[in-house]
Amino acid sequence: MKKHRGLKRYYKNLVTQNDFLKADLANLNSTEFNNQHLHFDLRGYGNDSFKRREPHLDKLFRHFEVLADRSQDLKHLQVYAVVLDFDSSSDALFLQKPMFDNSQFPFKVDKLSKTSTLTNDLLNYYISNLKGYQKLYGKADEAFCLLYKSNVGLLLN
Repeated sequence: MKKHRGLKRYYKNLVTQNDFLKADLANLNSTEFNNQHLHFDLRGYGNDSFKRREPHLDKLFRHFEVLADRSQDLKHLQVYAVVLDFDSSSDALFLQKPMFDNSQFPFKVDKLSKTSTLTNDLLNYYISNLKGYQKLYGKADEAFCLLYKSNVGLLLN
């Protein structure tokens, strides 16, 4: 694996950066979202170790809280996160609103369970310690966890 320069600064910036400023999610009322999502570990650094993945997850859930606070009174949207068992680069925070060409709204989940399907013990422990989130588990190509808050937007189930 190629050594990347500036990783110390990269991880320091994970704590302070606000990706909503870059992603045009500032005004939730006027913007239309067709399953808009943000990834927080595009380079897949967290695939190597959970020590590298945890700061990305912390950033994802920090952004989830900001989005939840901004959308508290809006009932015509859905906010949820998807975390995969071992593929850190695919972990994402999703936001969607009804649009004329969005046949997936509202997003419904079927055949997911409340029992964990994750085989990554450190990730499973991290997710089980998150408070205030509803957690649904499933398996496609890889085990995953879908997280949402019942008091934010439309429910997923």
